[in-house]
Amino acid sequence: MQDISRRTAALGLASAALLPGGARAQAPYPGNQTIRVIVPFAAGGTTDITGRTLADRLGAKWGTSVIVENVPGGGTNIGIDRVAKSAPDGTTLGIIVPSLAINPFLMARMPYDPEKDIQPISLTVRIPNLLVVRKDLPVNSVAEFIAYLKVNPGKLNFASAGVGSTIHLSGEIFKRMTGTEMTHVPYRGAGPAVNDLVGGQVDVMFADIPTVINLVRGGQLKGLGVTLGQRYSLAPEFPSIAETVPGYDVFSYFGVGVRTGTPEAIVRKLEADCIAVAREPAVRERLAAVSAEVVGSTAAEFAALYKIEREKWGKLITDLRLRIE
Repeated sequence: MQDISRRTAALGLASAALLPGGARAQAPYPGNQTIRVIVPFAAGGTTDITGRTLADRLGAKWGTSVIVENVPGGGTNIGIDRVAKSAPDGTTLGIIVPSLAINPFLMARMPYDPEKDIQPISLTVRIPNLLVVRKDLPVNSVAEFIAYLKVNPGKLNFASAGVGSTIHLSGEIFKRMTGTEMTHVPYRGAGPAVNDLVGGQVDVMFADIPTVINLVRGGQLKGLGVTLGQRYSLAPEFPSIAETVPGYDVFSYFGVGVRTGTPEAIVRKLEADCIAVAREPAVRERLAAVSAEVVGSTAAEFAALYKIEREKWGKLITDLRLRIE
């Protein structure tokens, strides 16, 4: 009888060894695996803070190690390419930003295909830009600004963090929707652009709110309106540009994505846990401190936003013939 029991146990172990991945295939995700979160920017910015906040709370929720890797460069392509070429097992997450929808139209060469290689999981936060002007410009509202531009076509310039950034495209779509002209002055990053705006070397910027809100509140710049389609809950003192220019709606966003082909059960687990973490009061408070409004969307909602963004920016970039070789 003991021999039969031993043979039965041995057969059971052999059968388990034949299962894909052995006994580990039965372990719930993420188990004791180390999870990487790829942030496609250098440490210290709002994207990085979002990624680290998510990593911290997901790690606590799962009881496992979740580490952040900052992989800047290539207009976010280098970092997101790591996600696109990672194992489709949920151990590599990426912080997805608007460049996922912009870069295929802007870049002459792409190392990955966003539509085929990246699976959206959850939109974590959104952050609009703020239309700001130098403090001595004689305008105090979006309507006055448009009127000034029409009387002075092409005389003002607007700074950006670089060609194809949401800061740049916010200005281009504003020009198109209002029938006005400004000269684009691209900088290598938002910091130098803001410095020159404060110093009066440039006139206008559609800057991300965390970078300029304290300068506006301190009187060093004028804030005319947020680029979101409605007033922004974390800066309600500023009207929406859409109140003057109906249909204007531009914002930056950060969310979570994985490589396409990740098992559906893992995708659903990640989706549910990212939403749950986003609803934590401490997370909302931490991100609100950097003017980031928590969303916590479903995967389907994030995918729908990506489709809208791709169509909007694809048309604009193609019409403007913007290209980075």
